[in-house]
Amino acid sequence: MGFFTDAYDLFCISLVTKLLGRIYYTDPNSPKPGSLPPNVAAAVNGVALCGTLVGQLFFGWLGDKLGRKKVYGMTLAIMVFSSIASGLSFGRNPAGVIATLCFFRFWLGFGIGGDYPLSATIMSEYANKKTRGAFIAAVFAMQGLGILCGGIVALIVSSAFDHALNAPPYSANRAASLPPQADYVWRIILMFGAIPAALTYYWRMKMPETARYTALVAKNEKQAREDMAKLEEVKVEKVGAVSEASGDKFGLFSREFLKRHGLHLLATTSTWFLLDIAYYSQNLFQKDIFTAIHWIPPAATMNAIHEVFKVARAQTIIALCGTVPGYWVTVALIDKMGRKKIQLLGFCGMTVSMCVLAIWYNYWLRHYVGFLVFYGLTFFFANFGPNATTFVVPAEIFPARLRSTCHGISAAAGKAGAIVGAFGFLYASQSKDPAKVDKGYSPGIGMQNSLFVMAVINALGIGFTLLVPESNGKSLEELSGENEAEEQAGTAGDDASAARDDSPV
Repeated sequence: MGFFTDAYDLFCISLVTKLLGRIYYTDPNSPKPGSLPPNVAAAVNGVALCGTLVGQLFFGWLGDKLGRKKVYGMTLAIMVFSSIASGLSFGRNPAGVIATLCFFRFWLGFGIGGDYPLSATIMSEYANKKTRGAFIAAVFAMQGLGILCGGIVALIVSSAFDHALNAPPYSANRAASLPPQADYVWRIILMFGAIPAALTYYWRMKMPETARYTALVAKNEKQAREDMAKLEEVKVEKVGAVSEASGDKFGLFSREFLKRHGLHLLATTSTWFLLDIAYYSQNLFQKDIFTAIHWIPPAATMNAIHEVFKVARAQTIIALCGTVPGYWVTVALIDKMGRKKIQLLGFCGMTVSMCVLAIWYNYWLRHYVGFLVFYGLTFFFANFGPNATTFVVPAEIFPARLRSTCHGISAAAGKAGAIVGAFGFLYASQSKDPAKVDKGYSPGIGMQNSLFVMAVINALGIGFTLLVPESNGKSLEELSGENEAEEQAGTAGDDASAARDDSPV
């Protein structure tokens, strides 16, 4: 449910940005409704991603220092508070509302950032090697349900307000098309994200620390046995091998780490960075793409609240048909096919789909159903592919004492890509014709060329995926090399260490 909330909070902003533009930036003398100025649109869409990047690095490091459980509650509390505060932005003037909205969404992203390394690490350390991939992928698959829920909540809220107020379209009556109650719509949608997060706080606090952290990092095997006995409701005789040899503590910036895991970290950071450039630009700016292909009618033909309904309906259909199925196909197949094959297949599928959209872009403008099919396939292959596997692999291949930190670094690289995608696509996708450029923007390379750029980025992801190690069917200790020290200790005659079971759980 943490990831359900993460996705809801990160992506629900795309449902209400058009409404924010209408409420706070409409000029009654203009033939078109207001829209967010370029700098404001960039800040509103990107500030939570900046907070997420910082949170991933900070809480990833803190999770290895203090333990997974202690930090897990902090992230949830920050998310609940910031979700509520995002909808309580102060004042009525545009500068005050946008400033406070961005402030609280930064801290919302900060809390969300902590959930990435901690959720993945906790799940990987609890799961067994045969089904570990499915369990970690299932945690991440809740992101799809969170995106879907965001669309459904927006549909319900906008539909209720639209039917109750029955406002005319902007072209018929500019003032009446924006009823004062529209200000409640975006606030309710943003604040709803606090509910699922708050409901899970009790269970999150009841979870024991993972046995791998307690035994291998905190060096408290007795407590690890007690925690596992409570969890499994059986007596646990021993938890892994905790010897002086297994405590070989090379640091993150040491030559030994570079030798053992440097290439692994390059693989996980580069693939996640490249993926998120394309994935977040697609997700955050779906409304602009749908408007460009005329699936969403011109803004002047709708009232402010009905436009929210149209945007939410379009995004919900894409989530239902492309996004959500991709996640759960990964859950079903990841322990059969392996992580690397799924990631390669996903990047290939995204590349081909983007090329088809870009090459025949002018044709798709007249046949938007075909565009939506291939556009939905890009989401399917993202989620039955690198969007899931880039989350899974970093939680498996690094040592226990650095696992959360390295996952946080990998995820932060992804959010750096998301920031590049969010800000870059906003400007690059503007028309090359100055007469067709949105107000406040400079001419860009156009939507067609932007799709070509994303295809190239996905193709680069194929190349960097070749550096990713296959972790399917191997224990965490085998992947991280932590059992090497144990084996050496056993060879040297450490009977106590040699007598222990290879598995840490």
